Amino acid sequence: MSDNTVFKLLGRRLRLAVIGGGPGSFIGAMHRQAARLDDRYELVAAALSSDPERSRITGQGIGVAQDRCYPSGQDLIDAEAQRPDGAEVVAIMTPNDSHYQFAMQALERGLDVICDKPMTNTLPEAEALHARVQATGLVFCLTHNYTGYPMVRQAKAMVMGGQLGEIRLVQVEYVQGGRAKSGPGRKAWKEDPARGGPSLVLGDIGTHAHNLLRFITGLEVAQVAAEVGSIVPDRITHDYAGAMLRMSNGARGSFWVTQAAAGVENGLRIRVSGSLGSLEWHQEHPQVLQFKPLDAPAQVRTPNGPGTLPLSARASRIVAGHPEGFHEAFANLYTDAADAIAARRSGQTADPLSLHFPNATDGLQGIRFVAAAVASSHQQGAWTSL
Repeated sequence: MSDNTVFKLLGRRLRLAVIGGGPGSFIGAMHRQAARLDDRYELVAAALSSDPERSRITGQGIGVAQDRCYPSGQDLIDAEAQRPDGAEVVAIMTPNDSHYQFAMQALERGLDVICDKPMTNTLPEAEALHARVQATGLVFCLTHNYTGYPMVRQAKAMVMGGQLGEIRLVQVEYVQGGRAKSGPGRKAWKEDPARGGPSLVLGDIGTHAHNLLRFITGLEVAQVAAEVGSIVPDRITHDYAGAMLRMSNGARGSFWVTQAAAGVENGLRIRVSGSLGSLEWHQEHPQVLQFKPLDAPAQVRTPNGPGTLPLSARASRIVAGHPEGFHEAFANLYTDAADAIAARRSGQTADPLSLHFPNATDGLQGIRFVAAAVASSHQQGAWTSL
């Protein structure tokens, strides 16, 4: 990440606007910090809150000019699209039900989009948004940020390079404990299926787990047999989902996500097994990728350590033995998207290594998975095609 491709191609930073992610938002701060880490963006406009006055005050508080602190996302898109120095990229981190609206409006005005997951709440919206991205040719980056970790990219590169042979088994789990107690969560909108989506646990963390297994293996989930529901008494929104998977190449898989495992923090894990060996990665120990080849001693890969492949090396900023984490992984998506946007805007061909960030196709596949899992659960776990 030492070379700033945006400066090389455009001679300046990309002009970024943000919608959502105001006071009290964890993910809003992550987006803004990720955008700044590799110095490819300049934050020029913001609509940080649905409350107009709060949006103005908080926008100025992070250094945005008063006349570019907008009362709503719609106002921001309309005004910035008319300015000669207007935003070129819009980052969306609002509640799930407005992702579709703001992303479509931005694309219609010729703005590239960076959007928090899930891409939309419904499958028809996901299909329409995907079609619009394809029609415009604009860049759409979906922030499944775990794909930005160097060792996740190392795992993908090893699979692509044939080091695991034919993929036969995939096991992925994402286990949290933040909703182990009865009662409402921290954000009221997540308790409302109309705003948070048809399945809170699948939209919130299930799409991350699904995207991770697709990213590393390069395979699609063809069929799912799922149980989705709530394990905490008197809870309406889903806090648990488990499923068996049939992958597009015939491999088998298992999938388990919950936000109700008391005491667990952020246990995202994956194991991929092929005919020549297995890989294991755990998000709470992201510097370590375990490689267990067939008929040979187990090995460990670390960022910029021996055996590092180019896709992984691109995602690391420091020398071997120094820790990088969540912020840096998030920033890798912003940086990859910036390089792709700058290449598009300057009429150049983007570095292929910059094009592995999750996009609208990944977002559509995630919503297809959620829809199929919920449908399967309604049919007592019947095998359901995506």
